[in-house]
Amino acid sequence: MKPAELRSTVQEEMNDWFRTLDRVHPVELIGLWNGNGYPSDHPIDGVLENLHWFGKRFHPDKRADALLFKTAPGKLLAVDPAFFPIKWALRFARIGRTKPASNLFTHILPRLRARGTTAALEERLDAGVMTAAMVYDKQPIVDYFRRTNNGAIIGKMVVEGEPKRYFFGMQRVGEGSEP
Repeated sequence: MKPAELRSTVQEEMNDWFRTLDRVHPVELIGLWNGNGYPSDHPIDGVLENLHWFGKRFHPDKRADALLFKTAPGKLLAVDPAFFPIKWALRFARIGRTKPASNLFTHILPRLRARGTTAALEERLDAGVMTAAMVYDKQPIVDYFRRTNNGAIIGKMVVEGEPKRYFFGMQRVGEGSEP
């Protein structure tokens, strides 16, 4: 099997699996969520983790902090996705998995602070199912959410014009838990 065929197969399997999952209502996502990427042969596989991505926060007014990063134990910073042109991020993702990128990101992170929420939580149609979706304000990105049988939340990031999907899991952070 050629590498391109393998990539296609992994993406197809992940997409097929995601389609089998149950819908999520936007109100169910309100709160703080810790995220982790699922290897799916997407260009940004491993990048967010290398940069100390924490997850997402959904507010009762259906606004969202799309990108939360750990800055220190127990401290989170909401970053404005507008600082990362997605087409460039995809093209240079390999660099984002390196130690120098992690070090540089740690130093510039405070300058990337969001000045408010950066996305909206709404219901959207995905593969024939109305489900919760997070629509980025200044990026051509929509994250769709579904639930597994055991209640875990799975996200699928769709970048307009890009054929590959980035998949991630989310666990709710309870009160008293360290962010």
